[in-house]
Amino acid sequence: MKKFFPVYVRVPLIFFIVFALMEYFIDSGDKPAFVKYPMVSLFLFVFLFILIAIEITLSAVNRVMFQLLTPEEKAQKELEESLSFKESTWFKNLMHKLTKTEPIEKEADLLMDHDYDGIKELDNNLPPWWVYLFYICIIFGVIYVVRYDVLGADDQEMELKKEMAQAKIDVEEYMKTAPDLMDEKTVVLLTDEPSLATGKEIFTTNCAACHRADGGGQIGPNLTDDKWILGGGIKNLFHTITNGGRDGKGMIAWKGTLKPKEIQKVASYILSLQGSNPKDPKEAEGEVWVDDSAPKTDAAAATTKDTTEVKK
Repeated sequence: MKKFFPVYVRVPLIFFIVFALMEYFIDSGDKPAFVKYPMVSLFLFVFLFILIAIEITLSAVNRVMFQLLTPEEKAQKELEESLSFKESTWFKNLMHKLTKTEPIEKEADLLMDHDYDGIKELDNNLPPWWVYLFYICIIFGVIYVVRYDVLGADDQEMELKKEMAQAKIDVEEYMKTAPDLMDEKTVVLLTDEPSLATGKEIFTTNCAACHRADGGGQIGPNLTDDKWILGGGIKNLFHTITNGGRDGKGMIAWKGTLKPKEIQKVASYILSLQGSNPKDPKEAEGEVWVDDSAPKTDAAAATTKDTTEVKK
């Protein structure tokens, strides 16, 4: 066997199998495990050293044992080593166990009585590998029928549907707490001072040129009254800032400049300007916006207050 897998093939093969297994099972992120973890490199070096030492030791032992053999045993061993792969004893034994073939000398005992135009048939046994595979297929078929047709287990299509539904739920839960994946469906109003201060800075830098620093409106509409062109509230305002205003004459889309978290803060700051009554405001535009989810008992308050959940 060693003749077909010499040491210069055997040692690298075993080493790289161990190396691949360690890379597969050790979580090292975007770097190889032997680079990220020096102990892995040390282990591989020691393992390679031990592997080479074992091969050298076995080779020395084999040479010593060969010298202790009698001339007849040496000749027999040399003869075995000179045989080809298919002529080797272990290969012949393996094939016999797999096929259970009879030697050619016993062909007469296997001949069946019928003859078809000179074609004769031998009564050979089925190969064991084929018989075992046939039995395995029968057992698998019984288990499959019982599991899916009798017990009603989920098939591949049902498993896919369930996994897709669960994945959708997981994505929605993740987006609730992932600022950079926030959208108008998941955004919430911020009222804490640090967030509003950051929103004011963003507003002054990007929005004041059109809406004035106090939000009273200039080129853009007044942001302090109770009327909105594209709807009020944190969700509508987040959508407008992200995707832009009316086509051809509205505000540009800021989604390429501001991150979702920044849009949330500046939108929250704009809503904090409601009712501030700046000096010389621009005439109100749009319609009074009423939050449909607000309590009907206080409609006036609903026009100026966003009832979206507050995040502090």
